Amino acid sequence: MISTPGAPIGVIADTHGLLRDEALILLAGCSRILHLGDVGHRDEDARILDMLETLAPVTRVRGNIDTASWADTMPYHETIVVDGWTLYLVHRLEDADPPADAQAILHGHSHKPRNEWCDGRLLFNPGAAGKRRFKLPITLGKLWPTPDGLKSAIVHLPL
Repeated sequence: MISTPGAPIGVIADTHGLLRDEALILLAGCSRILHLGDVGHRDEDARILDMLETLAPVTRVRGNIDTASWADTMPYHETIVVDGWTLYLVHRLEDADPPADAQAILHGHSHKPRNEWCDGRLLFNPGAAGKRRFKLPITLGKLWPTPDGLKSAIVHLPL
């Protein structure tokens, strides 16, 4: 898959039934959106994915609270290639079994933002964009895959 040149990929996780207006504003203009699980456990929480789809195509993986029937078809992990970069998506990092050629592991679950390179591979957690947990920030992420490198950023929602 080729993304829109210059347009970031939006990365969101752990919405837990709450898609904030600020998240929608920050994801507008993204070439695609990756939801890394824990969309929500109620039937009506599927609307979050529908709302994200109005902004850009969405690739999603299933989180541990995604137990409603609409989540039955969601994979627990997914490998995608964007502009030559192999990205491995999973909700819980401890469940990751990425292919050897994956240059990035994108995960959620902990609600703790993470943006670091380890052994030549990006480990990226956008944090939680939904309900606040403890005193952790409300965040999402953005990626810019280019032939020159994979750029990444954690974005704090302006609440």
